[in-house]
Amino acid sequence: MDFARQQRDPTRHLIGITFVVLVHAIVIYALVTGLARKAIEVIKKPLTATIIEEIKVPPPPPPPPPPKKIIEPPKLQPIVQPYVPPPDIPVPTPQAEPVISSVTATPPTEPNVIAPPAPVAPAPKSAVRKGLVPVEIIKPQYPREAIRAGVQSGKVVCQLNVDEKGNVTDVKIKSAEPPRVFDREVVRTLMLWKFIPDGEKYVAEVEISFTLKDE
Repeated sequence: MDFARQQRDPTRHLIGITFVVLVHAIVIYALVTGLARKAIEVIKKPLTATIIEEIKVPPPPPPPPPPKKIIEPPKLQPIVQPYVPPPDIPVPTPQAEPVISSVTATPPTEPNVIAPPAPVAPAPKSAVRKGLVPVEIIKPQYPREAIRAGVQSGKVVCQLNVDEKGNVTDVKIKSAEPPRVFDREVVRTLMLWKFIPDGEKYVAEVEISFTLKDE
């Protein structure tokens, strides 16, 4: 076959030119009618992609722990105690009864004499005597200093040392309400008091009350 003749055949060139012209005509028609634009829009549409996650297989469970070995304690052999025979107990021998050789008469004992109870000593007198009524009494006066200070009332408790003749030898203030307001007048007045002679010294307790209404 002659390939050079085929290449120079005008019929083949005409068919190729006609095919190229037809393709251009189709492209131009598509641009004019908008088919190419629709094809471009279809191409521009977003593509949705679905991501399929890989299913993770859960890890296998851990192997069970090995069984614990139970260690049995060693068995102790019972201790066998040696047999000890009981000690020999001697048999008691009967004793002979005592023989009474002679009987001696004993004199009768004297009866017990109960001694009379000792006399009970009288109870000592109280160290501090209360509630005594003096033979001579002088009423104390309401101090002017207390009136000026606006003191409406007061109370003084004193202890008096009384001698054998009933005279007051000393005065001690035990408590005073209000303090140091009536002390001087109380001491001055109680030194003039006199009690019934008792023949011995003692301590007496006296309470003196002051009221401004009584003045």
